[in-house]
Amino acid sequence: MKFRRVVITGLGAVTPIGNDVPTYWNNLLNGVGGSAPITLFDSSAFKTHFACEVKGFNPEEEFDRKELKKYDRYVQFALKATREAIADSALDVETVDSDRVGVVFATGVGGITSMENEMEAVLSDGKGLQRFSPFYITRMIADMASGHISMKYNFRGPNFGVVSACASSTHAMGVALDQIRLGRADIMITGGAEAAINRSGIGGFNSMHALSTRNDEYATASRPFSKSRDGFVMGEGAGSLVFEELEHALKRGAKIYAEVKGVAATADAYHLTATHPEGLGALSVMKNALKEAEISIDEVDYINAHGTSTPNGDVSELKAIQTLFGDRAKDINISSTKSMTGHLLGATGAIEAIAAILAIRDGVVPPTINHGEDDCDPEIDYSLNLTFNKCQKRSVRVAISNTFGFGGHNATIIFKRYE
Repeated sequence: MKFRRVVITGLGAVTPIGNDVPTYWNNLLNGVGGSAPITLFDSSAFKTHFACEVKGFNPEEEFDRKELKKYDRYVQFALKATREAIADSALDVETVDSDRVGVVFATGVGGITSMENEMEAVLSDGKGLQRFSPFYITRMIADMASGHISMKYNFRGPNFGVVSACASSTHAMGVALDQIRLGRADIMITGGAEAAINRSGIGGFNSMHALSTRNDEYATASRPFSKSRDGFVMGEGAGSLVFEELEHALKRGAKIYAEVKGVAATADAYHLTATHPEGLGALSVMKNALKEAEISIDEVDYINAHGTSTPNGDVSELKAIQTLFGDRAKDINISSTKSMTGHLLGATGAIEAIAAILAIRDGVVPPTINHGEDDCDPEIDYSLNLTFNKCQKRSVRVAISNTFGFGGHNATIIFKRYE
């Protein structure tokens, strides 16, 4: 069976360093960090007092007040990012065949803020179970970004959510790719959203010792590939992408950012939260994605690494890259944009895919910021080009985006310049 070709025709983003794609991309290239003291709740009792929050976002300016009652914060981000992506794609939602447009949107934890707020209200008023909101369940569950997007635009094609922790939105993009390649849809809205900067999110990850606690240096706490890294910085936001069958896109004269060439998924089968120390799952997922894309290791120009700024994860991913690419690894730009955005959990794959796609479009690789020359880890080979502190101009024809999640989930997606 010959697969149909799939291209990207629209992008949308809500991130800690910009609430639209142009602002996000400009700040990535200029090395702007998004970490700041937490404002969404009182974090004084927690080990971590900072995060990469979305800034300047007023839900009441974005949505009707009656509709807002139905939306958890992660759904708000998903809807805003998708509004931008659809506008960017110039898709006419009134005339498109709605039965051929689907939505597969991801989240790692779903409406955790709604769940926390609801349970607090129920347990504090003394009336217990009588006080649940009728919107509680639908604000909380993880498929609602896909559901609300489809209802907003009357998209009646394949529709569901994907959950695989921090690999969620890359898995969602892989599913969306297959829906089009196999002829089940012509257009898929895909990506991911997350909003877990709350007591449950920060407290839970603190208890696992997963978050940075560098409260006195919060602005530079996310420092992937540096010796002093001490955990990830929580982020929030959404990335939305319009995947479209090539002939469908050409027929309507759509602009094309890049082509989606391949995707893969594997498991470490090793530990609940830790990556395999030798990066075996990361190695196999990149190898399988390249095989599916029919792309050789010599063609890869840029890897947007998972690079969470955790002691074990950064090392194992670089080991996997060096094992797969050998000496060729030194010719590839590698960067972790989490150094600027923080870790958006289930949304991270989507916003990092956008970074990889725009690197192809503009011929420039965003940096890994917050690295000091004397902050070198003896377990990391610094002959690799980790794109430290400043963006680098280069022709990018093929870009890889890696995302790995708790549970041992690994996902890789590959983009190529449309030719």
